[in-house]
Amino acid sequence: MHLSVEQTYPASVEDVAAMLADESFVRWRAERTTGTGTVDQADVDPGTDGGFTVLVRRTLPTSLIPAQARPFVGARLEVRQAEVWEAPRGDRRYGTVALEITGAPVRLTGTISLEPLPEGGTRLAYTGEVRATVPLFASVVEEATAGTVRSTLAAEELAGRDWLAGVR
Repeated sequence: MHLSVEQTYPASVEDVAAMLADESFVRWRAERTTGTGTVDQADVDPGTDGGFTVLVRRTLPTSLIPAQARPFVGARLEVRQAEVWEAPRGDRRYGTVALEITGAPVRLTGTISLEPLPEGGTRLAYTGEVRATVPLFASVVEEATAGTVRSTLAAEELAGRDWLAGVR
């Protein structure tokens, strides 16, 4: 299933990239958007060329997935997310994203980009594919995963806007 989500921020590409590369922000955003789950890891590894890697591992309740898929994953979901950002290319940034649910046959892989908006501000775009390998229920699991990713990214956008505005 194809997934495309855009976020906008009232800041420059450089400022948004600095926020995304700030380990304090990464942990704060993950804690704020995890709800009743826990954040087990939130790390940023700066690259030598201006790129950076973000790793987040969360444990979430299974109430976020369809009831018919719950027997495949157990009582909790461990979600691992990795974003690998390349060095800046002019006024733009590009990278890759992977999200997997440990123990569940579902994975999201795709690309991410930061680009300036003509009217000012920055667009952060996620584009990827959600794939599930659950017999008979793959489309249901993919749709549920895509919906959860969309709502999580919407909450992360609000967290990012608050961070940029100094609200913590």
